[in-house]
Amino acid sequence: MIYIGLDNGITNNGIGVVRSDGTASLHKLPVKNELSYTKEAKHINRIDYPAFRQLLIDIRGATDEPLLVGLERPMVNPLRFAATMSAIRALEATLIALEDLGIPYLYIDSKEWQKTMLPAGLKGVDALKAASLTVGKRLFPTLPLKKDADGILMAEHLRRKNNVTVSN
Repeated sequence: MIYIGLDNGITNNGIGVVRSDGTASLHKLPVKNELSYTKEAKHINRIDYPAFRQLLIDIRGATDEPLLVGLERPMVNPLRFAATMSAIRALEATLIALEDLGIPYLYIDSKEWQKTMLPAGLKGVDALKAASLTVGKRLFPTLPLKKDADGILMAEHLRRKNNVTVSN
């Protein structure tokens, strides 16, 4: 089984992939910057759909292993309209790619995977991101983790949730 963790939005710090044998990889989310459709001259970032679709195909590779994608539930906050719209655009592109390729997915609330993967009692975004990075570097020391390890920790959460044990 190949488990893929997709942190929400287009500013995530990588698509995490953990295989049932415990091997892991991190992939950059393909994004593109383009002129916005609003009256003001500004730019927005969007998922580069063809590149994202191809990345999913490449992750699957020539194997017949099944895939399971965990999507972190996107932030929807009327007080943060622009960020919400960006998250919804990213979710829609992601869903279209997954459905087009026949890849099963499920939604994961951040609190669910954080409860499994991070220490208890953390408060605030900064503490959660720091803990995510620390735990991610400890579990996956060869991966180029920078700001946080949310995607790879989500994938590892899925692997553990499905009771897959790694034999070394």
